[in-house]
Amino acid sequence: MAKLLPVMMLLLLILVSSVSCEIVHEEVQDDDDLFLNAQKRQYGPGSLKSYQCPGECTRRCSRTQYHKPCMFFCQKCCRKCLCVPPGFYGNKQVCSCYNNWKTKRGGPKCP
Repeated sequence: MAKLLPVMMLLLLILVSSVSCEIVHEEVQDDDDLFLNAQKRQYGPGSLKSYQCPGECTRRCSRTQYHKPCMFFCQKCCRKCLCVPPGFYGNKQVCSCYNNWKTKRGGPKCP
């Protein structure tokens, strides 16, 4: 019996870790699905009305030290694309018009 106890404990440990890994994997998958669904619903070309641009640009530019130029160009891009990407920085791939509008020098036009 003393020899079986460590083997049984090892099997129990493996079983518990296997179950917990499956639960964590399902939670991560659910979070990814929710994020992707939210992106599809709320973002993308034409997802905003023009009157929503100031509020979305305020959110987008709230953490930059260059607030005034960020707001100017964000609102310009929003009026053209009717879209502002999620978050404070990046994520431009969600809004193709916002992502693809470039300056004369080839840099990004939209913040």
